[in-house]
Amino acid sequence: MRYTLMVVKTSVLKKSVMKIKTGHGSISLSKLIAIYSISMVTSLPGLAISPILGKLETIFHSASELQLQMLESLPSFIIIPFILLAGKLSLKVNRRKLLIAGLAIFFGCSVTYPFINNLSFLLFISGLLGVGAGMVIPFSTGLVADYFTGNYRTKQLGIVSAITNFALVLATLLAGFLAGISWHLSFVVYCISGISLYYAFSLDDNPPYTAEENQNKPVPSPFHPHWPVKLMLLYYLLTLLALTVPLNLSLYMHNLQLGNYDTSGTLISVFFLSMTLPGLFINKILEHLKQYTNFISMVLISAGLILFTLKAGLFLLTIGVIAIGLGYGTMQPVIYDRTVSNINPKQAIFALSLVMVMNYVAIVTYPFLLRLLENMFHSDSAYFPFFLCMILSVAFTIFVFFRRHTETLG
Repeated sequence: MRYTLMVVKTSVLKKSVMKIKTGHGSISLSKLIAIYSISMVTSLPGLAISPILGKLETIFHSASELQLQMLESLPSFIIIPFILLAGKLSLKVNRRKLLIAGLAIFFGCSVTYPFINNLSFLLFISGLLGVGAGMVIPFSTGLVADYFTGNYRTKQLGIVSAITNFALVLATLLAGFLAGISWHLSFVVYCISGISLYYAFSLDDNPPYTAEENQNKPVPSPFHPHWPVKLMLLYYLLTLLALTVPLNLSLYMHNLQLGNYDTSGTLISVFFLSMTLPGLFINKILEHLKQYTNFISMVLISAGLILFTLKAGLFLLTIGVIAIGLGYGTMQPVIYDRTVSNINPKQAIFALSLVMVMNYVAIVTYPFLLRLLENMFHSDSAYFPFFLCMILSVAFTIFVFFRRHTETLG
């Protein structure tokens, strides 16, 4: 009898452990693994190219500078239309099949990369990788909106944001290590998508939509005069401010003779790690800061950029990098949560695709905007991007303070 009770208790315990609460029920652990692994995939496109660009110049002697630059930027360009396409298709077709198709393309490219020795084919596969990535990216947050509601959704959006940022650091280090062995091996990091592809089959064809009270609410149009255009522009601006660190830090430190390129690489890793932390505690942060969450986040970003403009030593520079990362890492999941909080849940992936695409629009447009402003102000200093972003950030922080009670910024 005692043995029977122990077996029953063990069985019940296993079932409870394997089920994750969603706010309106529960899901299996395999579904949660699928969601988390997909958020890892979103950080990968273009990542494996960076450590081997120098090597590719010697491997492909006849390659033009444009071709080599395209290897790094092509996935980001192609991702943009396919994020929007995937978001739109999610309204009409089986979501699981759409996700699996995107992951299959991504994983197919992953296992093909290590065997490529032709630059043209390398460019083609890079473009195809962008297609797969674009189809997957809206699901990294969209699946959370489908399965979770309320504080459970906010918590999970924070976790997937943290996973994305942490995976970026980990995969970058791994790609760099593998590139030291062979340039072909750096692409092995893309094979993480195989885990996502395997677990994606455990997802529902059309997940149980959350928040039934929102079922009759319309999908936001990208041309709506108030929303989500504001969230799209907010995410675009924040990404522009954050990009200043990874894209300009090495040159900034070199000009000021602060450490070496290894030091700047370490600080960039610290930046992405600091972006990871707020997502893990996002509900606690919101509970304590309430309507001041975005304002405090902008204060952190502004303070970090001010430290850069002071041209201080390495210690204060590290503090600045951490402050910017913490500010951006806090606002990122909040923007995702706000995107889906007041819409028909059937439209969540489409709405999130409109907002998330702004991250990649910022990545693509940042170099062109910076070059335009440098020409306008006749400055090519490594200091200029940080000074410009500091001015923008401080001005926007003041704006956020006075708009802290609004739906978008409160």
